[in-house]
Amino acid sequence: MRLEKRNTHSALAMVLAPIGAIAATLVVAAMLVLWAGAPVGQTYGLILTGGFGSVFALSETLTRAIPLMLTGLAATVAFKARLFNIGAEGQLYVGALAAVAVGGAHAGSGWPLPPALLFVLMMMAAAAAGALLLLGPALMKARLGVDEVVTTLLLNFIVLLMVSLMLDGPVKDPTAMGWPQSVALLGDLELSKLIEQTRVHTGLLWAIALAVGLWALFKYSVLGFDIRAVGANARAASFAGVPVTRTVVLVALLSGGLAGLAGAIEVAGRTSYLTLDMSPGYGYSGIVIAMLAALHPLGVIAASLFVAGVLVGADSMSRAVGVPTYIADVIVAASLISVLVATLLTQYRVRWK
Repeated sequence: MRLEKRNTHSALAMVLAPIGAIAATLVVAAMLVLWAGAPVGQTYGLILTGGFGSVFALSETLTRAIPLMLTGLAATVAFKARLFNIGAEGQLYVGALAAVAVGGAHAGSGWPLPPALLFVLMMMAAAAAGALLLLGPALMKARLGVDEVVTTLLLNFIVLLMVSLMLDGPVKDPTAMGWPQSVALLGDLELSKLIEQTRVHTGLLWAIALAVGLWALFKYSVLGFDIRAVGANARAASFAGVPVTRTVVLVALLSGGLAGLAGAIEVAGRTSYLTLDMSPGYGYSGIVIAMLAALHPLGVIAASLFVAGVLVGADSMSRAVGVPTYIADVIVAASLISVLVATLLTQYRVRWK
């Protein structure tokens, strides 16, 4: 068996590929549901209802989708330039830590700053912290050829240890009765709610606006062309006059900044303080979302809603039929593999010998 590149791409194949990927995902998940002894139709119905079937369910899905959108955008912009940023989880946490340091830990310092200016400084600090965390691995890749997958992945664990240290030290909340959490943000710095009596906040508008802005950047700007050129072939782009190192640095700053903003928006919109379990793996899920979206910024919005809906719906489904919530992780992982295989088959045909 070998793969042979197709000379033309059928429009019908491009339409059938995602349909086939969805069908394959449902089949794989159905076998596990049957193995758990639950009815497949009821299980899928409960996931759908639990994620989108009511105002409360939809609000929880939208709330979960906000950090996923931002980390998905962070992975998208990095992967476009073949900068494989696996460190969005650490960048999210360091962004949240910077937001707390500016918006919460200074509360007793007497800074004469209005809340609006302090909010801007908080967001800028979070974006800068995430950007600087990725800048080092990007420069090591561009100048020394160091594999950024290893450096960004290992930085995640270093950042978590640093955050743990800070939560027991400079930013610790003295009123938390020993619980490792940071001081809370000032009330004026928290994001307002989009829907009353729910947890959906205006961070959703931020995420959508950033997705549209990133799409416009890729499509209409010189930097977007440079990013796509470097991602296609860095050596050819260099011969054509594209500043490869500068482009990689800008991509690192943008990708890390988006992940840092995810941490700040999660703190300002949902928790109001930082803990070590604030993220259930948003940074790693962002990689899945970027691949599901085929590295398209607007596709990240839809992929985030899908992943968030499955994760939220699995919680209510588990209580009703007794299937473990880990089935949601299987569905997300299987959908990623199915989409990748389907995309591969639209570009290559299988030849049997």
